Amino acid sequence: MEEKEKPRLSRLTAILTQLQAKRIVTATQLAERHNVSVRTIYRDIRTLEKSGIPIVTEEGKGYSIMEGYHLPPVLFTEDEANALITIEQLAIKNKDSSFVENISSGIEKIKAILRYSQKGNADLLADRIYFDGNNKEERTSNNLMKIQSAITRFQVLKINYNSSENKQTNRNIEPFAIYSIHGNFLLIAFCRLRNDFRAFRIDFIETLVPQNETFTPHNMTIQKYFEDYVQKNKYP
Repeated sequence: MEEKEKPRLSRLTAILTQLQAKRIVTATQLAERHNVSVRTIYRDIRTLEKSGIPIVTEEGKGYSIMEGYHLPPVLFTEDEANALITIEQLAIKNKDSSFVENISSGIEKIKAILRYSQKGNADLLADRIYFDGNNKEERTSNNLMKIQSAITRFQVLKINYNSSENKQTNRNIEPFAIYSIHGNFLLIAFCRLRNDFRAFRIDFIETLVPQNETFTPHNMTIQKYFEDYVQKNKYP
């Protein structure tokens, strides 16, 4: 591989950030991200370890930072800070209350560590960005955060669902993934009522109750779901 490296110190700093951001990162992912060879990443990891960073190597999986170890917060570049403000303004247009509330709170904490000059620019930019759609800022659902939590915990959800044909059903579902289309969030889940995967519009879920029951993860990927289900137009 032809290596077009950024300055090594900059790359090492970026690798540290990625190790903090994910539970585990592979050498191949790091190599592709920084356009260097896997061998170069091995050398970088050894350099970080020699500098005292407690990097954990999981054979056959990748790298992580020892649990409980914290590094000082990183500084954002001007472009990174502006991108965050843009994301916030886009998120405000979302129809799910729990999502809007949490992303605004999260980005506010990120803003707290911006440099003084960046804070002023962030406030200015927030007033100069406009996204069309949902201009009345309607909130038609409040379940996205519960669903995300259930996905990561493999937790069964009991829902009361009102379909597009206005048919109500009670179902126990095993949440798998979320995707967005035409401004609406859809939940992909294994429906125990239908004994198959289905897609549920989140704003059509009238009640949602997490159950004290977990399920075994399904042998399914997003790509396989779209190939096997969306193309066949299977809906709740």
